[in-house]
Amino acid sequence: MPTALIVDDHPFVRASVKMILVNEGFEEVIEADNGSDALHIARTLEPDLLVLDIGIPQVDGMEVIERIRLLGLSIKILVLTAQPAEYVVARCMNAGVAGFVSKADDLSNLSKALKVLMSGYTYFPDVALLSVRRRDNQSGEAEQISSLSDRELMVFRQLALGLSNKQIGDAMLLSNKTISTYKTRLIEKLKVSSVVELADLAKRHGMV
Repeated sequence: MPTALIVDDHPFVRASVKMILVNEGFEEVIEADNGSDALHIARTLEPDLLVLDIGIPQVDGMEVIERIRLLGLSIKILVLTAQPAEYVVARCMNAGVAGFVSKADDLSNLSKALKVLMSGYTYFPDVALLSVRRRDNQSGEAEQISSLSDRELMVFRQLALGLSNKQIGDAMLLSNKTISTYKTRLIEKLKVSSVVELADLAKRHGMV
């Protein structure tokens, strides 16, 4: 029987996903609420499936994916996130992820994705791929956002949510000075003049 690891910092999400996984026949379902624990469990137990959020504490989801691939672990990875598809689907596909489901979608999509993945196929809904194509056809702000690194994107989103440098640093295990450097770099890259304008930009593009 297959085993799974759920990584999400929201207990309600983990509980809902676990229920679906059990209904789909997963014998053992392990939970983690941060990227550091996720990597430890992945290395130790090597589950068949990893259901992973992108915006998680300590080690962000994209870095978890990269490290798992570098370790050569044969774990199928399904990204389940609230982050806009147009900014993460292409990265997930390039990183070798097996599937993508948005938290904004009906949970029945998660059941569908699980069946597809465990049958040996990939799952990227048409709406997600359409979002990627739409982003690729846009210019200006969307292009600037898509040029950000995974870590810059994570800091951008948390700044837009109103978190302080210290709160972001604590979550990402980075110093206040490092977060301040990211903030300055984001303001320059995104051609805004303040964190308030950063937040407005994030809202316009559905990132918060």
